[in-house]
Amino acid sequence: MTNTPQTLTLIQPDDWHIHLRDNDALATTVPHACMSFNRVICMPNLVPPVKTTEQATLYRERILTALDKADIPSQRKAEFDPRMVLYLTDHTTADEIARAKVSGIVQAVKLYPAGATTNSSDGVTDILGRAGVFESMQKHGIPLLVHGEVTHHDVDIFDREKRFLDEILSVIIKNFPELRIVMEHITTRDAADFCLAQADNVGATITPQHLLFNRNHMLVGGVKPHFYCLPILKRADHQKRLLEVATSGNPKFFLGTDSAPHATHIKESACGCAGCYSAPHALPLYATAFESVGALDKLENFASRFGAKFYGLPINTSTITLVKSDMSVPEGYPYLDGKSLTPLLSGQTLAWSVQS
Repeated sequence: MTNTPQTLTLIQPDDWHIHLRDNDALATTVPHACMSFNRVICMPNLVPPVKTTEQATLYRERILTALDKADIPSQRKAEFDPRMVLYLTDHTTADEIARAKVSGIVQAVKLYPAGATTNSSDGVTDILGRAGVFESMQKHGIPLLVHGEVTHHDVDIFDREKRFLDEILSVIIKNFPELRIVMEHITTRDAADFCLAQADNVGATITPQHLLFNRNHMLVGGVKPHFYCLPILKRADHQKRLLEVATSGNPKFFLGTDSAPHATHIKESACGCAGCYSAPHALPLYATAFESVGALDKLENFASRFGAKFYGLPINTSTITLVKSDMSVPEGYPYLDGKSLTPLLSGQTLAWSVQS
């Protein structure tokens, strides 16, 4: 990392957890992701989900087609590398894991407990019954990406992450001690400390919204739907602990935006939907969070080194520069057929921007 008082130049980051959606949505989401990130881990909870290596290959082709059509610099297009993920179901086989390994494009397998988040109805209902798949993943070095929440109706939504750690993830780790696991978008002190207590094959991604906000931001003065995501924002003491570990320099923790687009009219409807859209301004958001605790010098490792190291991939060679200059977050972006997509902190001003 190089910097002056007004600039911060980083090795080009990767986003180890992003939702690009599919088809017409890609015209918006792919250019936004490409302008800041080289590799992106593309979540598979489409409709229908990406369950097989063949489906992952076709999805990647659709992403690259959207990239080719985008009006962005050719260098950024050349460096953009969507890495695919299979959606784990009750019917995923060990043979499918072997095919994923051979493909060279499938980076991981995603565990969604059934009903945990957007488009997760096909998720796993018997997590501890997936032993054969976990054994194959452990054998082939394919990481398991975990949406860490139980979905029992009698468990409070603010307690679901801790219950998952105690009842599910601890058992998986005990039975498959060499399985590489990413605790996705952790939200609690419990998850941060759990990750720290595990061996080096267990890491965690942290989103910008969970570093910058807590449930007061979402609920005080009226419900603010654009802060609503799953796992849900937690208390301020959990936010503080996430900031501590993200800025600690510990390689277990790395960048994953969980940027998730929803058309504004759906996001702001009576029932709403979970997800914060941050891809176009994720790096200024992270810089804001790290600067808030005097840790800008720790941002490059978190954003550009630790994730690649965990996945066993080379560090990027290109760079990106942030400038201490006000950035006005747009009120919205064109999305799908004449609809609008409202980003996180729409209409507000950030102190950092990405240099053109």
